[in-house]
Amino acid sequence: MTSLVTPALRGELAPTGTLRVGLNLSNTLLVSSAPADGEPTGIAPDLGRELAGRLGVPVAFVRFPSPGELVEAVSSGVWDVGLIGADPLRASEIVFTPAYIEIEATYLVPADSPIQRVEEVDRPGMRIAVAEKTAYDMYLRGALKHATLHHAQGGEATYELFQREGLDAMAGLKVQLLNDQPKRPGTRVLEGRFTAIQQAIGTPIQRTAAAAYLREFVQDIKRGLVAELIAKYRVPGVSVPPA
Repeated sequence: MTSLVTPALRGELAPTGTLRVGLNLSNTLLVSSAPADGEPTGIAPDLGRELAGRLGVPVAFVRFPSPGELVEAVSSGVWDVGLIGADPLRASEIVFTPAYIEIEATYLVPADSPIQRVEEVDRPGMRIAVAEKTAYDMYLRGALKHATLHHAQGGEATYELFQREGLDAMAGLKVQLLNDQPKRPGTRVLEGRFTAIQQAIGTPIQRTAAAAYLREFVQDIKRGLVAELIAKYRVPGVSVPPA
């Protein structure tokens, strides 16, 4: 169980009286598409509603087309909690909870590519297309020793870059790459993974009491609620990390 919600804690987590939840719309595994004036559905919005319910405040969703734009907006104070991939490079302004979901990331390659394993991608001369400022982009920036990254804005633009420039690989979330493969002939998805994206809840770094409460909240929802939501929305390729 999470700690008692005091007026001071409520004021730190939802200073406007409404919990403003930042959503990354590009992660369609966790946020289902909705009309511009409609309410979003999916695992991440439902967790935002659950958190607001426990705080006893209304919820409002602040939508961003990419995780990078969500992160950059933290200094503007337009959101109170953001549901995004945790990454150390983002930790100067945002404090993250432990992960509530893990999502495998791998590569798409041309069907005739000699590359057979994920480990073979990081070699001299290899060029990788990646959506800028995604969690797996941030991971690869620190992990790659030889291959170079080539950035685009969003998944479709990244695939277009991969095709247009004849790049060697395209990084992405494994389940999304597999789902999109039927409309991308002449490609294949590598088995295995180069990382597992840690989906977490972040809050502005100065909100220390809020951060402590959110850590307890995540540990609590990992005991059952997250698995229930995965089943409810039939989301493949994700898992709940150990509590």
